[in-house]
Amino acid sequence: MLQPKYKRTNKLLTNIAEIERLYGQIEAIRIPEKLELNLKRDNLIKSTYASNRIEGNPLTLPEVTNLLLDERIPTNRDEKEVINYFHLLEELNSFNDRDITLELVKDFHGRVLEGVDETAGQIRNRKVVIGKYMGEKAPVTLKVKHDPPFHKREKIEKGLEPLFDWTEKTQNLPTVIKTGIFHHEFVFIHPFEDGNGRVCRVLTALLFIKDGYRINKYFVLDDYYDIDKILYSDKLHTADAGDKAEWLEYFSDGVKYSLMGALDRVKNAVKTLSIKDRPTKKENEVLEMLREQPEMTSSELAQRMAVSRQQAHNLLSSLVKKGLIERKGSTKSSYYVLQ
Repeated sequence: MLQPKYKRTNKLLTNIAEIERLYGQIEAIRIPEKLELNLKRDNLIKSTYASNRIEGNPLTLPEVTNLLLDERIPTNRDEKEVINYFHLLEELNSFNDRDITLELVKDFHGRVLEGVDETAGQIRNRKVVIGKYMGEKAPVTLKVKHDPPFHKREKIEKGLEPLFDWTEKTQNLPTVIKTGIFHHEFVFIHPFEDGNGRVCRVLTALLFIKDGYRINKYFVLDDYYDIDKILYSDKLHTADAGDKAEWLEYFSDGVKYSLMGALDRVKNAVKTLSIKDRPTKKENEVLEMLREQPEMTSSELAQRMAVSRQQAHNLLSSLVKKGLIERKGSTKSSYYVLQ
């Protein structure tokens, strides 16, 4: 089984605590469903733009936004990459109950590069190195940054098994450490000829979702990596020698940065709501009760708040109209839950 090496440095532990605090603050803010959907759409667009830009896609954010919102048919490779990535992110929550397996990884790769590259969905079967060419005149030399450990399909597939096994069986690690380690190990093996970074970032997002983080709905990670693509690459490859501490510090910095931005966006979005769409003081009390008790009937609410059943019903109906809670069940046995 995989046994990754890393130190739980003070910075890493501080970041983990701050990440939990920031995410808790975001979760505590209740916003109408329509506004929440707008935030999620914007996050998906931003993640699609940033993740593809890291890999050299030249489309600007306005171009990506127009392409996705107009829902027009892509006309070239760059547009196809963007459309493919966006559609996979849209469906990501549906994979919540799926284990990370070779078949899932190949499926994701096939979706990302569908109609873009003939190797879509195929583990590579030839030597590939990560580096850059130095010099403008002959002789031009290749400066190798990373030479993956395996270059035959069979060995690559076998090399991925310990990572998938470790990811599935590791339950006690903080999510940030687990996802950070997975992120590096996957890129280190570099299973595909092209598209490794994009597939890895989607899988990283899926791991957050599996651990209960509503990534894409509230926040994205790709925008942090896109700030300085060279630094992202350099920090990622500091872990190649074995110790992942420096990479995990950088990775957790990114999660913290993304959550700070997300919190500001959510707060600003709530400020734009009209007075009629904002929860009243009494309605906020109801929302707080529903955080403690996930399901509640109007009778239970009336008893807890010491109000009439009609008053309780009015409070709940108002929150349903504002898109903050949802009514479940039949008329006689209906109950309410948070959206």
